Amino acid sequence: MSNQSLISAAVSVRQKSYSPYSGFSVGAALLTKSGDVFTGCNVENISYRLTICAEQGAVASALAHGHRDFISIAVVADSKKPIVPCGACRQLLAEFNPALSIIMATTSGEVEEVLLSELLPRATQGILESKRNV
Repeated sequence: MSNQSLISAAVSVRQKSYSPYSGFSVGAALLTKSGDVFTGCNVENISYRLTICAEQGAVASALAHGHRDFISIAVVADSKKPIVPCGACRQLLAEFNPALSIIMATTSGEVEEVLLSELLPRATQGILESKRNV
Protein backbone atom coordinates (compact mmCIF):
# COMPACT_ATOMS: atom_id res chain seq x y z
CA MET A 1 0.00 0.00 0.00
CA SER A 2 1.31 3.44 -0.87
CA ASN A 3 1.79 6.21 1.66
CA GLN A 4 -0.84 8.24 -0.20
CA SER A 5 -3.44 5.47 0.19
CA LEU A 6 -2.72 5.31 3.90
CA ILE A 7 -2.98 9.10 4.17
CA SER A 8 -6.30 8.99 2.29
CA ALA A 9 -7.67 6.46 4.79
CA ALA A 10 -6.59 8.74 7.66
CA VAL A 11 -8.19 11.77 5.98
CA SER A 12 -11.45 9.87 5.57
CA VAL A 13 -11.68 8.66 9.19
CA ARG A 14 -10.65 12.11 10.48
CA GLN A 15 -14.10 13.33 9.46
CA LYS A 16 -15.61 11.01 12.11
CA SER A 17 -13.64 12.60 14.95
CA TYR A 18 -15.47 13.69 18.07
CA SER A 19 -13.64 16.89 19.01
CA PRO A 20 -16.19 19.41 20.33
CA TYR A 21 -13.78 21.01 22.82
CA SER A 22 -10.68 21.66 20.76
CA GLY A 23 -12.17 21.53 17.27
CA PHE A 24 -8.94 19.71 16.28
CA SER A 25 -9.81 16.54 14.36
CA VAL A 26 -7.17 13.88 13.84
CA GLY A 27 -7.30 10.69 11.78
CA ALA A 28 -4.90 7.75 11.78
CA ALA A 29 -4.52 4.74 9.51
CA LEU A 30 -2.36 1.81 10.63
CA LEU A 31 -0.92 -0.66 8.11
CA THR A 32 -0.21 -4.22 9.20
CA LYS A 33 2.27 -6.71 7.75
CA SER A 34 -0.64 -8.61 6.18
CA GLY A 35 -1.67 -5.47 4.27
CA ASP A 36 -4.77 -4.75 6.35
CA VAL A 37 -5.46 -1.16 7.37
CA PHE A 38 -7.12 -0.12 10.63
CA THR A 39 -8.25 3.42 11.28
CA GLY A 40 -8.96 5.57 14.29
CA CYS A 41 -9.97 9.13 15.06
CA ASN A 42 -9.60 11.22 18.18
CA VAL A 43 -12.43 11.10 20.70
CA GLU A 44 -12.42 13.99 23.13
CA ASN A 45 -13.90 14.18 26.59
CA ILE A 46 -14.58 17.21 28.76
CA SER A 47 -11.98 15.68 31.07
CA TYR A 48 -9.09 15.93 28.60
CA ARG A 49 -7.20 13.09 30.31
CA LEU A 50 -9.91 10.71 29.08
CA THR A 51 -9.44 11.75 25.46
CA ILE A 52 -8.50 8.95 23.05
CA CYS A 53 -5.94 9.80 20.39
CA ALA A 54 -6.50 8.69 16.79
CA GLU A 55 -3.40 6.49 16.92
CA GLN A 56 -4.71 4.72 20.02
CA GLY A 57 -8.02 4.05 18.31
CA ALA A 58 -6.28 2.55 15.28
CA VAL A 59 -4.12 0.30 17.47
CA ALA A 60 -7.14 -0.86 19.48
CA SER A 61 -9.03 -1.69 16.28
CA ALA A 62 -6.09 -3.67 14.87
CA LEU A 63 -5.67 -5.61 18.10
CA ALA A 64 -9.40 -6.35 18.27
CA HIS A 65 -9.03 -7.96 14.83
CA GLY A 66 -6.01 -10.04 15.85
CA HIS A 67 -3.23 -7.93 14.29
CA ARG A 68 -0.04 -6.92 16.10
CA ASP A 69 2.54 -6.65 13.36
CA PHE A 70 2.44 -2.98 12.39
CA ILE A 71 4.42 -1.59 9.44
CA SER A 72 3.43 2.08 9.27
CA ILE A 73 0.89 4.60 10.46
CA ALA A 74 -0.37 7.78 8.82
CA VAL A 75 -1.57 10.62 11.05
CA VAL A 76 -3.46 13.53 9.50
CA ALA A 77 -4.70 16.82 10.93
CA ASP A 78 -5.73 20.25 9.66
CA SER A 79 -2.60 21.97 10.91
CA LYS A 80 0.04 24.26 9.43
CA LYS A 81 2.73 21.59 9.80
CA PRO A 82 2.36 17.81 10.05
CA ILE A 83 1.59 16.79 13.63
CA VAL A 84 3.79 14.37 15.53
CA PRO A 85 2.21 11.64 17.68
CA CYS A 86 2.13 12.54 21.37
CA GLY A 87 4.44 10.84 23.87
CA ALA A 88 1.77 8.39 25.02
CA CYS A 89 1.07 7.32 21.43
CA ARG A 90 4.78 6.98 20.71
CA GLN A 91 5.16 4.66 23.68
CA LEU A 92 2.08 2.64 22.72
CA LEU A 93 3.32 2.20 19.15
CA ALA A 94 6.83 1.28 20.34
CA GLU A 95 5.37 -1.65 22.25
CA PHE A 96 4.60 -3.25 18.88
CA ASN A 97 7.29 -1.90 16.52
CA PRO A 98 9.98 0.58 17.62
CA ALA A 99 11.03 0.95 13.96
CA LEU A 100 7.50 1.79 12.77
CA SER A 101 7.27 4.24 9.88
CA ILE A 102 5.36 7.37 10.95
CA ILE A 103 3.77 9.31 8.08
CA MET A 104 2.60 12.72 9.28
CA ALA A 105 0.45 14.82 6.97
CA THR A 106 -1.69 17.93 6.83
CA THR A 107 -5.02 18.20 5.07
CA SER A 108 -3.34 20.63 2.66
CA GLY A 109 -0.93 17.91 1.51
CA GLU A 110 2.32 18.52 3.37
CA VAL A 111 3.88 15.18 4.33
CA GLU A 112 6.80 14.16 6.52
CA GLU A 113 7.96 10.61 7.25
CA VAL A 114 10.18 9.45 10.11
CA LEU A 115 10.86 6.26 11.99
CA LEU A 116 9.34 5.94 15.43
CA SER A 117 12.83 5.25 16.78
CA GLU A 118 13.76 8.82 15.78
CA LEU A 119 10.84 10.24 17.77
CA LEU A 120 11.31 7.93 20.76
CA PRO A 121 14.94 6.83 20.96
CA ARG A 122 15.87 3.89 23.18
CA ALA A 123 12.22 2.92 23.66
CA THR A 124 12.95 -0.79 23.47
CA GLN A 125 15.57 -0.60 26.21
CA GLY A 126 12.88 -0.15 28.85
CA ILE A 127 10.62 -2.74 27.25
CA LEU A 128 13.35 -5.38 27.17
CA GLU A 129 14.41 -4.63 30.76
CA SER A 130 10.84 -4.89 32.07
CA LYS A 131 10.35 -8.25 30.33
CA ARG A 132 13.58 -9.60 31.90
CA ASN A 133 12.36 -8.64 35.39
CA VAL A 134 9.09 -10.55 35.08
